[in-house]
Amino acid sequence: MDYKFLVDEAIKAKVNAVAVYSNFHVGAALLTDKNKIYSGCNIESSSYSLTICAERTAIFKAVSEGQRNFKAIAISGDTEDFISPCGACRQVISDLCGNIDIVMINSRGEYVIKKTSELLPFAFGDKDLR
Repeated sequence: MDYKFLVDEAIKAKVNAVAVYSNFHVGAALLTDKNKIYSGCNIESSSYSLTICAERTAIFKAVSEGQRNFKAIAISGDTEDFISPCGACRQVISDLCGNIDIVMINSRGEYVIKKTSELLPFAFGDKDLR
């Protein structure tokens, strides 16, 4: 699938990042099954553990507004390599979004697509809590 429109939204979301400590700006754009986009950026706190990633910002925003079905999430950073979600974000994507397309973007706007299951094989989930 061509996710250029989602890539563009993730790149735009990066502008709002609050990365005063790391200077590592990240933007994310989450696509619902109804083709609505929720964007997010990383937001840092001086108490580093309270920082939130762009992916989780977008996901929590969508879920808090009643969205539950998603197609893809695009992640943009300023790195030469394709930026991938951290472990915490991979778990949240798996739990709240399922096996969606994860669009990883580099600083040139190029992207690759992987499924959640490719980035988090043998994922822990609700089935493990039963």
